[in-house]
Amino acid sequence: MSNAKAVLEPAFQGAGNKPGTEIWRIEDFKPVPLPKSDYGKFYCGDSYIVLQTTCNKGGAYLLDIHFWIGKDSSQDEAGTAAIKTVELDTMLGGRAVQHREPQGYESDKFLSYFKPCIIPLEGGFASGFKKPEEEKFETRLYICKGKRAIRVKEVPFARSSLNHDDVFILDTEKKIYQFNGANSNIQERAKALEVIQHLKEKYHDGVCDVAIVDDGKLQAESDSGEFWVLFGGFAPIGKKAVNDDDVVLETTPPKLYSINNGQLKSEDIVLTKSILENTKCFLLDCGAELFVWVGRVTQIEDRKTASTAVEKFIITQNRPKTTRITQVIQGYENHTFKSKFESWPVSNAAGNASVEEGRGKVAALLKKKGDVKGATKSSAPVNDEVPPLLESGGKLEVWCINGSGKIALEKEELGKFYSGDCYVILYTYHSGDKREEFYLTYWIGKDSVSEDQETAFQTSNTIWNSLKGRPVLGRIYQGKEPPQFVALFQPMVILKGGISSGYKKLVEQKGLTDETYSADGIALVRISGTSVHNNKTLQVDSVSTSLSSTECFVLQSGKLMFTWIGNSSSFEQQQWATKVAEFLKPGVAVKHCKEGTESSAFWSAIGGKQNYTSKNVAQDVFIRDPHLYTFAVRNGKLEVTEVFNFSQDDLLTEDIMILDTLSEIFIWMGQCVETKEKQKAFEIGQKYVEHAVAFEGISADVPLYKVIEGNEPCFFRTYFSWDNTRSVIHGNSFEKKLSVLFGMRSEGGSKSSGDGGPTQRASALAALSSALNPSSQGKQSNERPTSSGDGGPTQRASAMAALTSALNPSSKPSSPQPHSRPGQGSQRAAAVAALSNVLTAEGSSQSPSSSRTSPTEDAEKTEVAPQSEAEESPDTFTDQDAPGEGRTEPDVSQEQTANENGGETTFSYDRLISKSTNPVSGIDYKRRETYLSDSEFQTVFGMTKEEFYEQPRWKQELQKKKADLF
Repeated sequence: MSNAKAVLEPAFQGAGNKPGTEIWRIEDFKPVPLPKSDYGKFYCGDSYIVLQTTCNKGGAYLLDIHFWIGKDSSQDEAGTAAIKTVELDTMLGGRAVQHREPQGYESDKFLSYFKPCIIPLEGGFASGFKKPEEEKFETRLYICKGKRAIRVKEVPFARSSLNHDDVFILDTEKKIYQFNGANSNIQERAKALEVIQHLKEKYHDGVCDVAIVDDGKLQAESDSGEFWVLFGGFAPIGKKAVNDDDVVLETTPPKLYSINNGQLKSEDIVLTKSILENTKCFLLDCGAELFVWVGRVTQIEDRKTASTAVEKFIITQNRPKTTRITQVIQGYENHTFKSKFESWPVSNAAGNASVEEGRGKVAALLKKKGDVKGATKSSAPVNDEVPPLLESGGKLEVWCINGSGKIALEKEELGKFYSGDCYVILYTYHSGDKREEFYLTYWIGKDSVSEDQETAFQTSNTIWNSLKGRPVLGRIYQGKEPPQFVALFQPMVILKGGISSGYKKLVEQKGLTDETYSADGIALVRISGTSVHNNKTLQVDSVSTSLSSTECFVLQSGKLMFTWIGNSSSFEQQQWATKVAEFLKPGVAVKHCKEGTESSAFWSAIGGKQNYTSKNVAQDVFIRDPHLYTFAVRNGKLEVTEVFNFSQDDLLTEDIMILDTLSEIFIWMGQCVETKEKQKAFEIGQKYVEHAVAFEGISADVPLYKVIEGNEPCFFRTYFSWDNTRSVIHGNSFEKKLSVLFGMRSEGGSKSSGDGGPTQRASALAALSSALNPSSQGKQSNERPTSSGDGGPTQRASAMAALTSALNPSSKPSSPQPHSRPGQGSQRAAAVAALSNVLTAEGSSQSPSSSRTSPTEDAEKTEVAPQSEAEESPDTFTDQDAPGEGRTEPDVSQEQTANENGGETTFSYDRLISKSTNPVSGIDYKRRETYLSDSEFQTVFGMTKEEFYEQPRWKQELQKKKADLF
């Protein structure tokens, strides 16, 4: 810190005072603050310095400094940016991670600050460059690459720029076109839609048409014709020409060099953390990326020399000038750097030391500047915030594992767990939108046998499959119970011993004393929690040394029951002690004694009075922010890639993701992931846990969950800015994003569609033309058909008219429409309903991958048979009913319904249910579900109409009863 004043740039005054992004542009070889209105706007002829300040959960400020080098920036300007980056880091305490960001090869972390993308502009501040005329619109063609952090590059506006492998955006004054190469990636297509939305808002004031052009598809696509006219007419496009942008550097096995006086020396040894000396600098060569590691006590001149040596290394090794370089300081290494080593030992104490040091440095720096707003005192108490808990009032079922079977626990026993046993827990509840949800976990006692652990996993997996993969499935070890688990049991008491035959056999084989809790024996139970989500209690050794003045205890001695109140315990603990005593021995009189007023009977039960602690026992608390990762398994080793500044949009339906919150690990699986991959969730999760134990210092017993897209629990959603309406959108990543962009997202489950835009209208008309019998067009009969199911000419004409009216906003309905709430019986919904009996089954059925809550590919060939209307149990399975035998169709024709309802044939769920205050007339009340729109049907029943009617009749009726549509 002593050198901070000497190198302090006036432009850097106050930098890093608060979380956020700060940017400087190099002008005349000096950093000049950039107006916030220009953030995200980078010119190819300039170099920039970007400081990102983040405040983590522990209160420490984490710093990342990026210097961005435009492709046309001079070498002197780029060098200035590098030097000023070192000066800024020095001023901030020399602990920032430094990143060299060449244009077009920016790191994912850098791009995450400027979502959805940055689009470098031609020109620059330096002489010889002029800013483009922003007032005059110019048609531009861009190529888009990347599944999450997307890179956008302007290419010449010419047919030769197009190819079959990439996604392109053509931005014209009146319309934006997206061209999807035939071989392009689905996820890149989806990300390109985000870029289109960005262009629309930034350069078109949010008003312009958008069209999607698919490579090789010309029929019924007026947009395709418009697109190709802009290129001088349609002509075949050539194969992709390989250029420097397409050369992807491969990641090579890491090689370490020590740097001494600007000279690099190869260190041919196994990479371990102990090699790195705090007085030296090292270069870690990973091929695609270089890391410079800087010891904490190295001098500034040594750091600058190291930077120069790395630049020379790039030249002598013939590495591209665009090679990314990341510099990390000792103690602030990022995950990517640490994962290159064989191991990276991290202890909780070390983690806390790092956090506290960060707090201290920030506080000292801010105090020196006269601003202590951002400082956090190390002694400040941590607020015990209540995490998202599951809705109460649900059905709780618990089974204790015994060998290859399971025993259902009686209601009075729910909450008792034995450390020698394993349990399967299923909690069925209704979420805020009244949808039935499931929380399924298996709990592993610390003394349980491997046979019971395996049976617990298999049993929970069978239940998970029988419920079509809808539950979140968790693995929980004793001592690591998460809040939402603890809150299910009031109270939760962990007792010694076990009741399974496997545990009893183990005790006998090892000649151990069976300490299994007995209602008539002696037991001492510690009460430490104070809230509904952390109030688990634990049986401890029945000796006085187990006591603590900061806690409460329950002592059972035969028929006697005592509560012992520590002098420093809380009122909540005292209340909970009474509740636990009543839970263990219902109806027994409890003797309450405060510390210091114990009777001889109390001390006699625990072997006499001895010294015990009167101080709080310090617990290691390792604070870390949540991280989202993608992963790959290479040569049996798990490699993870972080998704920075993640959001719900990063959960792509084709992927498996890992969310690490430190206290819990989630394996999230998109609906489009193959079934066999979904079954590997815990295998993947275990590999990650082993990885995180080695490099992040988390516990090996951390709770592990697998979650299917569309069934995310509240305690998963809390880490995102979650939009529930996206859950009802189906299809691949591109189709989902397309629905959002064109306003086709369901809102509250009442709308079937929205403004589809010109491309969707053209596609709908093309689908109609191919689906309808050409010979029937124009041959409308003057007579009404007696049945609506024959697909006659009148019905086709009616369907055509309904669709034409729906797709053409300017057309007026031929008959007055009744007043209804927004989304009820929309014209588009009517058109879709009218077409459902005309189009072929192939054309109207959905892909299995689009199912949200009932992915049939995930389920075993077993189904839950109902025990009664209101009672179902995953214990009993049957496959006696053949699919499809109960398929039914409405008896009342759609035409009749339309006649009585002003042309409407689909209605909202609220109007169709039996308790509706505004019922619909002219419908078949025995088949109410058929009048739901496709999207609302999916929301109510969790499956498509085709899937619903393929079920046995009894199952259809049961589901209709639950939905109040019977």
